[in-house]
Amino acid sequence: MVGPEGVVEDVVYSQSIHADYGGVVPELAARAHVEKIVAVVRRALDSLDGQPPDAVAATAGPGLIGAVLVGLSFGKALAAGWDVPFVGVNHLEGHLLSPTLEPDGPAFPYLCLVVSGGHTTLYMAHDVGRYETLGQTVDDAAGEAFDKVGRMLELGYPGGPVVDRTAAGGRGDAVPFPRPDPGGLDWSFSGLKTAVRQHLQRPDRASTPDVCASFQAAVVDCLADRVLRAAKQTGVRRVGLAGGVAANGALRERFAALDLDVTVPPRHRCTDNGAMIAHAGRLRLLAGERHPLSLGARPRWSPSEPAEVPR
Repeated sequence: MVGPEGVVEDVVYSQSIHADYGGVVPELAARAHVEKIVAVVRRALDSLDGQPPDAVAATAGPGLIGAVLVGLSFGKALAAGWDVPFVGVNHLEGHLLSPTLEPDGPAFPYLCLVVSGGHTTLYMAHDVGRYETLGQTVDDAAGEAFDKVGRMLELGYPGGPVVDRTAAGGRGDAVPFPRPDPGGLDWSFSGLKTAVRQHLQRPDRASTPDVCASFQAAVVDCLADRVLRAAKQTGVRRVGLAGGVAANGALRERFAALDLDVTVPPRHRCTDNGAMIAHAGRLRLLAGERHPLSLGARPRWSPSEPAEVPR
């Protein structure tokens, strides 16, 4: 929950059931949402002493449609029961606006790198609801590459955190992995992932910590390079970092050292969380936006598109 003074309550339940499968299983994710959503919301409402909130915001997409439907339906039911305004939030917009939730967050306009398991996109945030895509991955997202490299090394799932931890014991310059550059402000991580696989087939392969550190260094170099290019091209020096991969230690360290005005949210604000959705919803509500309870879930949805698709 978010109010004028910032975050009032932030309750997160992380699903660990997917580790045995090496990736997210949509049906299991949706069922876990159903099982836990009542307890999570009840816990978040404890600070209100039984009083309803002024409005309800819920993710309406993009994402796994089953899991999105659970939260969206529950949010709409709460809004109807309390007779308060409702707004459906774009999940990516939640990440995009999350740096502005911080006390020292960026003012508009700012560049925002949203980097997660499914998305690696660089946006120009002109204002609430006004976002321009400057660059994006042409194949794997950075988070997907971390997961796949973690699987190659048999480190477990999700790959991002475990590769990050393992890399702490290695050297980032041990293996000269490529820094793919498809041109402009776009990324490509498929070739880097292939280079790791080929290296692991060599009899003289580097140690697992060195492979992790070298792979991670290549990803971080590519991400930082495009942001620096964008800052030079646009003249905008305010930068926000968001998304689950933004919790990576090497990435956070590199961005904090850039000669730019960078906001790196705390780790618990990088991974999916209700506070960023509430924050985005509040800003939309303050802008006069309201959505009908007939609003549907959307598996694909650009932050620059309206919540309701014209029919």
